[in-house]
Amino acid sequence: MSTTRRCVCPGSYDPVTLGHVDVIERASKLYDEVVVAVLFNPDKVGMFTPQERVELLQDELAHLSGVRVVTFADRLLVDVCNEMGIAAIVKGLRGETDYSYELPMAVMNRHLSGVETLFMPGDPAYTQVSSSLIKEVARFGGDVRGLVSDRVLAALRSRIGGSGS
Repeated sequence: MSTTRRCVCPGSYDPVTLGHVDVIERASKLYDEVVVAVLFNPDKVGMFTPQERVELLQDELAHLSGVRVVTFADRLLVDVCNEMGIAAIVKGLRGETDYSYELPMAVMNRHLSGVETLFMPGDPAYTQVSSSLIKEVARFGGDVRGLVSDRVLAALRSRIGGSGS
């Protein structure tokens, strides 16, 4: 019987933001192992491929021990949790809208599998940050420095072909 405490931090991470990194870092202080699950829909085209997202995440999280990045699609998160012996899902919340969106999924996940969801309040410095908003602002030349790492900023600039400030 394993006594390793594991959690999963799921997300699209398209791209990873400093808000994501904050939640993962904080989860790594509470759990022996954090599985960062890159979720993607094979029928949708993201800005970054799942493999590019994994590489960006691995770079951003290299300073943490006990953190690994995996991808999966077309599966229930709780099925992955059960296969990997993960008892908790950790989700960062930026505000009430996130809570309203996440609560029904948390209740359903517990109903389906007994896996609990823990909500972690996001750092107030990143409450306005989402991957979608980062992409939109960067696409129109807005300044997203301080919301994503320099490496992610360079990847965004490369992908959109603009300054992305």
